[in-house]
Amino acid sequence: MPHRPITLVGAGLVGALLATLLARRGFDVTVFERRPDPRRAGFVGGRSINLALAERGWHGLRVAGLEARMAPIAVMMRGRMVHDLEGRTNLQRYGRDDSEVIWSVSRASLNAMMLDAAEEAGATIHFDRPLEGVDWSTSTLHLGAADGVRREHRVDVIIGADGAGSALRAALATQAPLGERFEPLGHAYKELEIPPLAQLPESILDDTLRTARERGERFAMEPHALHIWPRGGYMCIALPNAEGSFTVTLFLPNEGDPGFDTVRDAAGARALFARDFPDLLRLVPDLGHDFESNPTGMLGTLYLDRWHLDGRAVLLGDAAHAIVPFHGQGMNAGFEDAVELAELLGGSSGDTAAVFAEFQRRRKPNADAIARMALENYIEMRDRVDDADYLLMRELDRELAARHPTRWMPRYAMVTFTRLPYATALQRGEQQAALLREAVAGHASLATVDREVLDTRIAATVTELELPA
Repeated sequence: MPHRPITLVGAGLVGALLATLLARRGFDVTVFERRPDPRRAGFVGGRSINLALAERGWHGLRVAGLEARMAPIAVMMRGRMVHDLEGRTNLQRYGRDDSEVIWSVSRASLNAMMLDAAEEAGATIHFDRPLEGVDWSTSTLHLGAADGVRREHRVDVIIGADGAGSALRAALATQAPLGERFEPLGHAYKELEIPPLAQLPESILDDTLRTARERGERFAMEPHALHIWPRGGYMCIALPNAEGSFTVTLFLPNEGDPGFDTVRDAAGARALFARDFPDLLRLVPDLGHDFESNPTGMLGTLYLDRWHLDGRAVLLGDAAHAIVPFHGQGMNAGFEDAVELAELLGGSSGDTAAVFAEFQRRRKPNADAIARMALENYIEMRDRVDDADYLLMRELDRELAARHPTRWMPRYAMVTFTRLPYATALQRGEQQAALLREAVAGHASLATVDREVLDTRIAATVTELELPA
């Protein structure tokens, strides 16, 4: 039986991957994207926290045959490089060694590569075509255009990969209650930039940076790390880009001291950085310009009770479950969605209502789980990475993973280096955290922790790990 034609709304990362996967399976795929083609018009920056590519995302790229194309645009990050107020640094590895790392990827570079791949696979992509509405009685999309001419497109099956502000989600909500709720974080962000070392003004270079530039090095800081400046209720992070720059993101409360209501302009930003991020200040020569020119990005979590309208339409990725970026899993979760949905559609007999219901049944518990873990990780990153009890628990966590490799794995590792369901990682992580808190209570170091008692409890209460192939 030939596959039904499929229309996608959204040619971002998740939409481009799904278009590639479906086209390779023989589907007739048409994609409508509201933005101009970023490969020709240029990528609109200023709102893009760099992407952290982990195992779930790599799996999606491997399934699509795109893994080899990543080498020129991905930078390995071994761990968190924590910067204290005095400028001292401490690298906290993500995993055991360089086999357990994450990768920093520029959204612009990745999106361009994936659009090429989708078109090569046979998908047709129309840019400058914002979805303005859906006539569900005739299955017709109403589309805008840069030239002002409204267009119509008849659809059979429509899939929404058009992000947190999804136009298709709004159209679905006119036909059935989705149970939509958005929970704002109360914090927002600004994108800033550390230029490549060769582009930094001579006046800000110290001897170390000057020598590094003379050697031809590209980066002004350690490139193989995600840099964090934790300051309690707020923080900065910086992720490397392949050409030598770092994308810096400042996270502040919407209100407070400091907050985006009090830090309003270039002078306020420079004063904040001079006080709280002095080692970073000199590396961001255009701080004032970036702060005033780039928009303030909103942060929050989107929840839906319903992702689909019978067999006619379904949502995935941020359109169904947008999350805060603090576990680096938004793209990775979206890629998991795309792989799951493509497999279900490819293996079905055409009953898309059953496919969409099964897709939601499988993915929604995992979407809810990673949403919760992402919120928890923000508290950890801004408040706890330099906290003594956190570091003690982290040390014991890693030791237990080595002592009980078939039963114990740090939650971060389950989320980042495996494809265990997010819901499983959340449940096991809570169980392990309870054991860790109990084990380190009252201890200033691990020297006095009773390993035999702890080993016995783990053997009795923690089940064997069953990792996906």
